[in-house]
Amino acid sequence: MKKLLILMICVGAMTSMQAQNMGNAAARKLQMAEFAIANLYVDSVDENKLVEEAIIRMLAQLDPHSTYNDAEEVKKMNEPLQGNFEGIGVQFQMIEDTLLIIQPVSNGPSEKVGILAGDRIVAVNDSAIAGVKMSTEDIMARLRGPKDSEVKLTIVRRGVDDPLLFTVKRDKIPILSLDASYMIQPKTGYIRINRFGATTAEEFTAALKELQKQGMKDLILDLQGNGGGYLNAAIDLANEFLQQKELIVYTEGRTSQRSNFYARGTGNFKNGRLIVLVDEYSASASEIVTGAVQDWDRGLVVGRRTFGKGLVQRPIDLPDGSMIRLTIARYYTPSGRCIQKPYDHTANLDGRSLRKDDGQEKYNMDLVERFNRGEMMHADSIHFPDSLKNSTKKLKRTVYGGGGIMPDYFVPIDTTQYTDYHRNLVAKGVVIKATTKYIENHRKELQEKYKKFDSFNNKFEIDEQMLADIRAAAEKEKIEFNEEQYNKSLPLIKTQLKALIARDLWDMNEYFQVINTTNNSVQQALELLNTNKYQEILN
Repeated sequence: MKKLLILMICVGAMTSMQAQNMGNAAARKLQMAEFAIANLYVDSVDENKLVEEAIIRMLAQLDPHSTYNDAEEVKKMNEPLQGNFEGIGVQFQMIEDTLLIIQPVSNGPSEKVGILAGDRIVAVNDSAIAGVKMSTEDIMARLRGPKDSEVKLTIVRRGVDDPLLFTVKRDKIPILSLDASYMIQPKTGYIRINRFGATTAEEFTAALKELQKQGMKDLILDLQGNGGGYLNAAIDLANEFLQQKELIVYTEGRTSQRSNFYARGTGNFKNGRLIVLVDEYSASASEIVTGAVQDWDRGLVVGRRTFGKGLVQRPIDLPDGSMIRLTIARYYTPSGRCIQKPYDHTANLDGRSLRKDDGQEKYNMDLVERFNRGEMMHADSIHFPDSLKNSTKKLKRTVYGGGGIMPDYFVPIDTTQYTDYHRNLVAKGVVIKATTKYIENHRKELQEKYKKFDSFNNKFEIDEQMLADIRAAAEKEKIEFNEEQYNKSLPLIKTQLKALIARDLWDMNEYFQVINTTNNSVQQALELLNTNKYQEILN
């Protein structure tokens, strides 16, 4: 008992001394609790796990976007935004426990040694990966590795009797921010950005200049589904459209003084007609660009209300490689709008009071609630209080803050061709598998018949045999056939199949050229540009 008392006194004394410089009672209290548990608890404890759990629970009390990530999560999170990773450079699809190469990355390590689209990797460094039900993550871990390290691949190629052996030297593989860039009409360009990463501005500028060489006068910028990324990347993109010294965004917080970010006047598309496409998944950096374009009346925003993430996170690196992403400020559009949607009882759009836990749950379920109350089908289902009203900088048009960016022209979500039968086809991978099988059986024939994408796009049609294969594959997956739903979804199924074939034969650029024919927001943007509606809204 005496020894225990001495230990407890030591715990208190040591903890007090260690925490003296931390400056407040709350910090000392936390450190004393951790020290006591580690030294006095009846059973052994994992201190690292205990501290991690404490950090996670503390951050959960703040806001939905203050988070903790362990070292491995940090690495995975950063790769897409940094713009590259180290590996062998292939796009692949797992088909029946076998890795099928969709496309080798252009000028990447695999293409350089002669690996082709349609090849199947069956072993990595003499260890089988085919037929062993290995997860995609495990396979990627085997294929990736440090730059200049070598990996041996055993490949099965259609038409070749014996397996082929390749030694691939790993290299940096780019992760592109741009999904597509093409002339959608003789004077209208289309660029789709999937994230705001380290190379986004560079990729966009190169694509923009190439389209301008082809005669582009108007631009459709597609940010649908773009969940954000780096603040600097958003600022650089907005700079492409705005005049010198026009405010792009400003940030401000309790301990963070206001910081203004202005256009430098060096943009390459400051005058042409501009339409920005958004939806309910467009968030954060996407909303910065969209808000700046809308507030300066620089172009039209088309689609549906954006997600509503207006909080700025600062990454705080911890000694073990883990990271805290702590909200330190809110960002505001040029007109002064904070577009962060409510996440606690103090800020609810309809004015009703919510408990903290209820507010968090409501935040997490926000998109589902939007759909259920009809907001994604009818613009008049969206209501903002007058207290959130603002005006654009030049034309003084009414805009609202406090819950995402409301588009200038609303496009309802298209549910006309979506059915349970189609959703099951997609969810169980039937469409992807059918495309892969078709390509595998007809690749050479298709490549000889369609030397260029334009020929394929104009002439290729999904035949009845492929549709029969889809139905048979669905039956094999125990998807009950529903003729009414099948016929309703048939145009969509055909378009998706054709787009996936185009992707496998060419790339994502060609995929979007096909799939955008069924994207209502894209088609509405074209109508706005081809009529007087664009000018009517911005006058």
